[in-house]
Amino acid sequence: MEPLSFGGVTSAILWQFMPVWISLIALFAVSITYKRKLGLYGKLFDSTIGMIGFALVMFWVFTAFYSTVFDLIYTHDPLAQVSRMKNKVPGTPLPKPGDGDYAHYLLGGDKLARDVFSRMVVGSAIVVAIAPLATLFAFMVGITLGLPAGYYGGRLDTVLSFLANLILAFPVILLFYLLVTPEIVATGLPQYMAVVLFVFPLVFCGVLIHSRYRTQPSKNALRLAIVLIPLILIYMSLINESGSKIAFWPLDFFDIPGGTLVVFVSVVFVNSPTVFRIVRGLTLDIKTRDYVAAAQTRGERPWYIMLWEILPNARGPLIVDFCLRIGYTTILLGTLGFFGLGLPPESPDWGSTINEGRKLLSVYLHPALPPAIALLSLVLGLNLLADGLREESLRD
Repeated sequence: MEPLSFGGVTSAILWQFMPVWISLIALFAVSITYKRKLGLYGKLFDSTIGMIGFALVMFWVFTAFYSTVFDLIYTHDPLAQVSRMKNKVPGTPLPKPGDGDYAHYLLGGDKLARDVFSRMVVGSAIVVAIAPLATLFAFMVGITLGLPAGYYGGRLDTVLSFLANLILAFPVILLFYLLVTPEIVATGLPQYMAVVLFVFPLVFCGVLIHSRYRTQPSKNALRLAIVLIPLILIYMSLINESGSKIAFWPLDFFDIPGGTLVVFVSVVFVNSPTVFRIVRGLTLDIKTRDYVAAAQTRGERPWYIMLWEILPNARGPLIVDFCLRIGYTTILLGTLGFFGLGLPPESPDWGSTINEGRKLLSVYLHPALPPAIALLSLVLGLNLLADGLREESLRD
């Protein structure tokens, strides 16, 4: 079988991404049609920068979705090694493809004879899964602590601000190194940190519902049960891992690989103090507004005012920072993978793949270049999306 030309490789890659193109077209068509009814999300489609950023982000989200759920897009097992495909250039045909096997390595092979294209595609699922979720958890921690710090002030604000500044005083990369080194992992510290950090979403959701429906006991109890029972089960499954320091919970519905949990906890821990400072600053400003004074006059409780008066009016800056922080987290994940920390060595995440490819960069560009471009495009998309959201939120 003949190798594919540059045009053949390009057309084959575009064809492999066909489900993603169809999903993007459908999403944009529906969103633009109903944009006037979709709030801030709909207004995003009035910004060219925002639309470009959103398209780049959703490209990788759809790629991760289809490759994980439906086993589409990628052409080979990202961990499989094919004889005689070591460091082969893009478009190289397989020596003896079996029935049903894709006949070519579209972006060539790496130093272990694995398909670079498939590793890039499957690696997107790791980044898309960890970065937004870790950022969301960091926001839960930062919001839950930042609101009372800014609203109450006094000693509570002093203590929480001191702890946040103490964490921020460490260089981020050094802090990551300390948290993900095997010696620290062996002590069980990341798991103990998960026990503390992962409880904040439970606290946030519980207080959010109770502060809203406390005067309606039946509705309050029902909503708390519907939300908190599944969250508690998920929480116990997250922190529980057989053979680890914490392994007492019998109803363990899923297991998170140790390396993934360590990276997740590290990202949440590092990002939470920055989110705390942003939320605290916004709260200090918004609590002086007239509608907050009106809520206090009505006799509303402090947590109701914080969560239902102050937080909604701080959503614009927080949404923008959320998008930017996902980009920062993506870069941090890539950096950890590049240095071989956290995730397993065979992981197809982009940072690990770039690290493996850069060792032969002077000879072969193709193993390192595709994941590097993928990482760049996702972070660029998140930054453009944040710029678009900032532009539209300022118009409100």
